[in-house]
Amino acid sequence: MSAKSSNTDETAAYERRVHALQEEVLSLQARYQRELQRLEQENRELRQQNMLLRQGRQPSTKKMKRSLIDMYSSVLDELADWDSGEAGRLPRVVVVGDQSAGKTSVLEMLAQARIFPRGAGEMCTRAPVKVTLSEGPYHVAQFNDSSREFDLNKEADLADLRKEVELRMRNSVRGGRTVSNQQIAMSVKGPGIPRMVLVDLPGVISTQTVDMASDTREAIKEMTKQYMDNPNAIILCIQDGSVDAERSNVTDLVSSCDPSGKRTIFVLTKVDLAEENLANPNRIRRILEGKLFPMKALGYYAVVTGRSRKDDSIQSIREYEERFFRSSKLFKDGMVAAGQVTTRNLALGVAECFWRMVRDSVEQQADAFKAMRFNLESEWKNTFPRQRELDRDELFERARAELLDKSAELSGVPAAAWEARLQKALWAAAAQRIFAGIYLPAAANASEDVDKFNTSVDIKLREWAENELATLSIQAGRQALREEFSELMSKSSDSDAIYEPVKKAAVDEALSRHQWEERAQDVLRVLQVNALQDRCVASRGEWDSAVSLMEDALKERLKTTEEDLKSLAGPGFRERWLYWQSSSEEQNRRSEVKSELERLGSSRPNLSYDEVVAVRDNLRRRGVDTDNEYIRETWKPIYLKQFLQRALSRARDCRKSFYLYTQQNGTGKECCEVVMFWRVQSALRTTANALRQQIGNREAGRLDRELREVLDEMSSDADMKKKLLSGRRVELAEELKRVRHVQEKLEEFIEALNKEK
Repeated sequence: MSAKSSNTDETAAYERRVHALQEEVLSLQARYQRELQRLEQENRELRQQNMLLRQGRQPSTKKMKRSLIDMYSSVLDELADWDSGEAGRLPRVVVVGDQSAGKTSVLEMLAQARIFPRGAGEMCTRAPVKVTLSEGPYHVAQFNDSSREFDLNKEADLADLRKEVELRMRNSVRGGRTVSNQQIAMSVKGPGIPRMVLVDLPGVISTQTVDMASDTREAIKEMTKQYMDNPNAIILCIQDGSVDAERSNVTDLVSSCDPSGKRTIFVLTKVDLAEENLANPNRIRRILEGKLFPMKALGYYAVVTGRSRKDDSIQSIREYEERFFRSSKLFKDGMVAAGQVTTRNLALGVAECFWRMVRDSVEQQADAFKAMRFNLESEWKNTFPRQRELDRDELFERARAELLDKSAELSGVPAAAWEARLQKALWAAAAQRIFAGIYLPAAANASEDVDKFNTSVDIKLREWAENELATLSIQAGRQALREEFSELMSKSSDSDAIYEPVKKAAVDEALSRHQWEERAQDVLRVLQVNALQDRCVASRGEWDSAVSLMEDALKERLKTTEEDLKSLAGPGFRERWLYWQSSSEEQNRRSEVKSELERLGSSRPNLSYDEVVAVRDNLRRRGVDTDNEYIRETWKPIYLKQFLQRALSRARDCRKSFYLYTQQNGTGKECCEVVMFWRVQSALRTTANALRQQIGNREAGRLDRELREVLDEMSSDADMKKKLLSGRRVELAEELKRVRHVQEKLEEFIEALNKEK
């Protein structure tokens, strides 16, 4: 049975080591991945510089001046998740329309590239796509959260871009949803591209299919309405000209958000199909004059965005559009004004409207943030007058600095302090095993036979040292290291209380990751076995120290035993009369059995059958009915109390016996318990010294590295920092930082806008 248990323990230990190694490998992989990303970024920058050098141009060391539209787009990104009522009031072009009305195709014509994936009859746009259009020397696209540029003149890059858009769409609608509010942000630059910011929204639907989430239709309407409710948003309302006007779902929605039509531009798509299929061309004219739909608009445009072939290039679509309008009766007969047709005219009209709205609203937005900043600064001065405005990142860095400073002090703890703490932890971990597994069984079995006691102690101490003590010592060492580390971290009296959650979380995580070096256990086992083999107490000081240890241990055990007996038998006479304490029925019964056993006067650990029967009969004559097992169970703490009292008396007598012990050269049989406690004390002292050296040489340094790793991980985890650093002080500092940042960006943009005028 013991062999099977030993194999189970070894298997469990092996599995723990494997698990620890796996965790370490995963941690290393994460570190290497971060380093790899950094090196890749450096490599990209070096390649760009190398390319410039090959072209005979000197790489610029200064940051390129950002374009006006990029500055504006950056402000919109800052406001994307703003909770204030002032958020989202800056202009942007919101592209809305029924599903498959041609919204995405219009946006691609404005961007001059087929940048979005196509689906055969299924919903393609599942999340808002913010596209910043700007003019540039090269036709490229880039996601805001990525450094890769897609060359839109290369088919391979275009295919990769469409795949990335589709992947981001699908990732945003996990969890059974069909559409998502999570915005995908990208920029497109190229020659002749109009400067503006557009948001392409999922198409409004009238019927849900069975593979859609149950709230899809309402979710799309709410999302569309949310974007259009911005009083400065330009609504680009896309209507399919090839279907009946009565089937439109979006026109009523647009009319409810902009009833006067002061910021709506109406675009009729697929005019070529409409002209072919409609018997009355005058119907198209009425749409473009704003007389058919119950909505108003700033302008009306008719466009052709291809022949529904996904392989058509932008240039071929544009040529087809121009040919159509040159030959169209609507255009030739003057039924539609020349400025109301082609995507080129649409782009110019939308851009003009966009920048007019920007100039009219951006200063109001800047004033709103200036007022918000003033209010927040006033709140800070009134609420936290003597504290610095530190945001969440700054607070975390200060907490990190304090932790690392304290961690460095770990190696400066004096050796004597370490050994005292380690010996205390070792005794706390070993005391129960020494009493219950070694001392008490040996004393009970040996009785007055000292040789038998010593032999039993030798066997049990060796088994303990070979099987358990090393592992127990490592656990005690970890506990002592944890206590010392935690005390160091909490000693700073001038530390800000707001750092405490961060410090506690980092320390706890570092300590939970810390594992003692495996080979240390083998070293400890050898030292402990050798220390326990020595049976000769060399000096009076060591003898007195062993006696003191024995006395303290016996007193502590005796106190615990008396408390156990008191809980069994209930309060005594003094407690009952002075403190009005009462006993339960079970305690009264135990008290009767206890009194009878004490009168018995036995000194053996196990009562004989005759003794038990005698006690039981005496109790029955007094009206207390009990069984043999109940009597033996009650006898155990009574015997233990008597044994400990006798042992404590012997310990006091042994304090004066060192001279006799030396005269007999350690071969005497008196005070053999003192020798046993001295052997244990010597082993624990040797263990404490070895653990202290291991901490100083390796474990303190390893714990410091693990703490640094934890702090590095926490620094990149925004959710963790938000959880640990909370409260109005932090939130107010965060708001102030963000408001100032947005205000500075707005003022920078306004300055650049005024210069461009």
